[in-house]
Order: sequence, then C-alpha cells, then structure tokens
Amino acid sequence: MGSHLTVAADAEFRAGASVRSQALAFGLKHTVRPLLDVWARLPFDLFPPNVLEHAARLLPAPTGTRWRSVRLEHCRSEYVIGAGVDDVPGSGNVILYLHGGAFLTCGINTHRRMVSRISTAADRPVLNVGYRQMPYAPVTESIADGLEGLNWLLAQGHRIEEITIAGDSAGGYLAFAIARAALDAGLGRPAGVVALSPLLDFDTSSKAVHRNADRCQTFSLRTLVRFGELTHRLDSRRGVAGRRTCPVDMPLIDMPPALIHVGSREILLADAELMANRLVAAGVPCDLTVWDRQVHVFQAAASWVPEARSAIAEIGDFITALDEQQGGATARPAAPQAPTGTARRSAAPA
Repeated sequence: MGSHLTVAADAEFRAGASVRSQALAFGLKHTVRPLLDVWARLPFDLFPPNVLEHAARLLPAPTGTRWRSVRLEHCRSEYVIGAGVDDVPGSGNVILYLHGGAFLTCGINTHRRMVSRISTAADRPVLNVGYRQMPYAPVTESIADGLEGLNWLLAQGHRIEEITIAGDSAGGYLAFAIARAALDAGLGRPAGVVALSPLLDFDTSSKAVHRNADRCQTFSLRTLVRFGELTHRLDSRRGVAGRRTCPVDMPLIDMPPALIHVGSREILLADAELMANRLVAAGVPCDLTVWDRQVHVFQAAASWVPEARSAIAEIGDFITALDEQQGGATARPAAPQAPTGTARRSAAPA
C-alpha cells in the first residue's frame, strides 16, 4: 500500500497528482503557510476579520444550485440543494455539513460551492451550518450549534438514521463531535460521518513525531501548536476548560461508519490515521482514503483540480452506500418540490 500507514486500519491510496493540483500545492506552500507561520510567531493573540467569508459572497454557485437561509437559535445556516437533486422538505436522506476554517474563519459562503457539489454527488440536500466561532465563542458552542442544526433536521421530519454528518478541517472535528453528542443525548445514531482533512486532536505530540511534521503544504507544526494554545486559553476564559474531549479520545464503539479523506503530505494525516485506527479497533467501519500529494481540503477546488472531482464522487458513493448498510432508507420522492422560505437558484457556470 502506498499510504505508509503504521496503524491497524488499512488505507486506500489514490496515486497520482495532476499538474493543476501541484500548482495549487506550490501556491499554498509559498503564500498561506508562511503567513500562518508569521501569525504563529506573534507575541499576542490576533483574530483577523473573516474577510474570506465576506468576499465569498461574490462567488457563483454551480449551475442549478438552490439554497435558502435557515435561522437557528444562535447562528445562520443554509439549506442547499445541488443541481439535479429533488427535495421534499422533511422527507428522505439529508446531510448536515460543518465548514472548516480552524474555528476562526470561513462560513456558509466560502463552502456553498463544495457543499452543492457534495449534494449533487450524494443526491440529497444539505444543511450547511454557520456555527459560532472564536474569538466570540469557544469550540463547545460550535458543537452546540451543530447539534442544534441536527435537531432542526429532526424537527423537519427527518429520522436520525437518514442524516449523514460531514465536515472539513475543523468541521471534521465537529462532525465526529456532533455524532457523539447525538448519541449521548439519546437521539440515536446518524447514518455516517464524512471528514475531509479533519483536525481531530488539539494535542500536537503525535503530529510532532509524524513523518509529515514538516512536509505539509498548508500548516507548519508551529501553527498548530499556537492554534491549540489559543483554543485552550479561550476555553479557560469562558470557564469551559476540561469540558471538551477531542474526537480521537471520545468513546467510539457505538459511532456510525466513517469516511476520512486526507492528503498524503498533510500534517493532519497523523490525526486521520489515529482516528481510523481507533475506530477500527472499536469495531466501527472506517474508510480512510489518502490522496497523493493533495493539499488540505483539496475538494474545495473541484472546479479546477480533477482529483477534487474524483474525491467528491467518492464521497457521494460512500453516503449513498450508507442507505444499504442501514437496510434501505426512505426512498426519495420523484417529483421535486421547493422548500418553504425564500429560495435562490444559481445559473452561473461552475
């Protein structure tokens, strides 16, 4: 196997990296990573404005995308229906999505394009949750907002076994945490979890000794150490220190099946391997796919990078296969019906 795993869980290795994917990796390595290194060296905490989320309002969604705003108690969210997906509110399978951004940046605008493509690939609508982020809220409140999104879907009539929870980067942390929270709250077990380049452990000790400790195109070890310190300081200021458990340390024996995607040079490969190993050891099915030289959350570049399109297709296949594992889910209605509320449709090119 080309994945170089030193854990019990076998990985699928997707060999090959296109010229476009390598150009993206080169660009990130020489722009984003140095900027994050500068941030990590600052003698004070800096929380820049979420410029990416505001700028992303200008990005067109893939052709045929429909969406409407959903107001949860503490945050904005968005119900996204990808091109070709039929939807009758409260009926059939659905995805709960948590965006990445290190709990500091990004949101529903930055992730609308990728979420729409995942919706189309999996043939089901998606609730994209714009959860509260640092420095205004600790990670525990981000988890609470995701659980609120899950409860919103249940209130619409969806059954827990029809809901797949997905997320990228920090959203991968939330996807596992929300599945755990749902089980602990007695809501039942979601259909599955999908995590893309997930951050799953704030402890950087395993990353420091990993072969990718200094190979990642996006994050240095120093950046992740500083990020972990920042989250712990915020937890302490908010009085929630010690109340949060990272996904790799959660009880896993009753968790739903999982799919984890990660790039072969990402420093977060350490988290992905550890989580896959612990899930398999707990008897939980876990598909770990390691993508050759792909960057952090490369799936977001599907309009440009061919491997991203292949990855999204695999995500769709995994989610639809969960229906069979659950013994057959409620069939999706043949006739489309627009959801209630104000909806928008994109006719812009992908």
